[in-house]
Amino acid sequence: MSNLEQTLSIIKPDAVERNLENEIKEMFKSNGFSILNEKKIQIEKSEAEKFYKVHETKPFYDDLCGYLSSGPIVVMVLEKENAVLSNRELMGATNPEDAEEGTIRKKYGISIDKNSVHGSDSIENAKIEIDFFFKD
Repeated sequence: MSNLEQTLSIIKPDAVERNLENEIKEMFKSNGFSILNEKKIQIEKSEAEKFYKVHETKPFYDDLCGYLSSGPIVVMVLEKENAVLSNRELMGATNPEDAEEGTIRKKYGISIDKNSVHGSDSIENAKIEIDFFFKD
């Protein structure tokens, strides 16, 4: 039985600014992901606050929201078997210094904040996050 899942991926402002969209998309594709939907957008800080609401009690919340809304981002719906976990493995650790070789954050991440990509952390959140950017 196939365990096909969808997850949300965001190519963050630091990576878009450095024109890394195509390289990062290629990494997804070469790791078996299908990109079902994608768009390049810029969001307001208020939208970032809604998106990251789950983190609102954390000390980094304000910076995180300010950063996500600081420039264009590319939001994508990825599909693959066990997509949520596979995407998290491919992204690597939040801190690029701790990320394993061959991961997106090891290759492109600059810092904990500017770590180039976001990915959903659970199937439930993937659904919420996909709807956030792609509800009709």
